[in-house]
Amino acid sequence: MNRLPSIVLSGVLAFTAAALMTTAVPATAAPATAAPATAVPAAAVPATAPAVDVAASSAGAAAAQPRHGDVLSVRGAGPFRIGVRLDRLTAAGLVDWVAPGCAGEQHAGVTGPWAGVLLLAFRDGRLVEVGTATAPPRSPAGAAVGMTFAELEAIYGRRGSVIRNDAGTAEAYLVRFGSRVELFTGHPIRPGAGYFQVGPASFVERNFRQGPSC
Repeated sequence: MNRLPSIVLSGVLAFTAAALMTTAVPATAAPATAAPATAVPAAAVPATAPAVDVAASSAGAAAAQPRHGDVLSVRGAGPFRIGVRLDRLTAAGLVDWVAPGCAGEQHAGVTGPWAGVLLLAFRDGRLVEVGTATAPPRSPAGAAVGMTFAELEAIYGRRGSVIRNDAGTAEAYLVRFGSRVELFTGHPIRPGAGYFQVGPASFVERNFRQGPSC
């Protein structure tokens, strides 16, 4: 009879099984990166936030840690670092427009990925405030525009507190980091944070408590 020897048949079966086990694994698609928000707030440096509609954060979103590129801290955000000179940012093509403020102050919009997201304030040519009416960005702790003050308190605990301006007409949530602060001012329409700004307390907190000097 024309039969394969048993040893040859066993080898063929083993080879077939090995071939079936070495199928290619399909490549997975890389996750898409979310583009930053592009809404521009109505006022440059408001005592309370401009009327920009931002969806309120869920409890899960509040607990999530922000990505590096979405963080606004008391140091600033991206290349917009507290203390950097306006002329340096302008020379780098990072400033879109500049408007005069009170004596020695200027306000500016930015270009690039942060365009329509960040507003800047300068005093004597140096950056003293970075603010946003959108979410993201978030603070390093995960706080952002759209959260209620109760949600901010749940995040910061004893590190933060609700404050009122000297006139008693507005309230905000303040977090201190040495001589600098995170300040979440109220929204003109709904409860909670409508504007998030950072910088030296001598500028950011003072402007909220006392109002602009002009």
